[in-house]
Amino acid sequence: MNIALVAHDEKKDDLIQFITAYRPILQKHDLFATGTTGLRIIEETGLPVTRFRSGPLGGDQEIGAAIARDEMDLIIFLRDPLTAQPHEPDVSALLRLSDVYCVPLATNMGTAEVLLKGLEAGFFEWRFIRRERE
Repeated sequence: MNIALVAHDEKKDDLIQFITAYRPILQKHDLFATGTTGLRIIEETGLPVTRFRSGPLGGDQEIGAAIARDEMDLIIFLRDPLTAQPHEPDVSALLRLSDVYCVPLATNMGTAEVLLKGLEAGFFEWRFIRRERE
């Protein structure tokens, strides 16, 4: 499955800790990330990651486009709800697209953990069934 990993600046350390903890699950999948987040994942975990641009420079929109093309299966986007983001419209568009195309999206570590445990247990088979119908 294709998994997008995104984190605002204040949440990048949390995402790295999360990825480290769930490395056995994540290493079985294709990982994608926005620019700085992707670089940190590569450097700090050694996992291969396809990097998009930085979020404020269009990376969120690139992930949104992948969602619209049915090329993204799951998104973990650790947002910082206490800091205004200059690219908030792009973030909102990404969240909207995940709803439109029924792509599971976690915005906090608790939900991310549930999604990865579900992925590990095989609860995402509907993504493959949906693709076969299209």
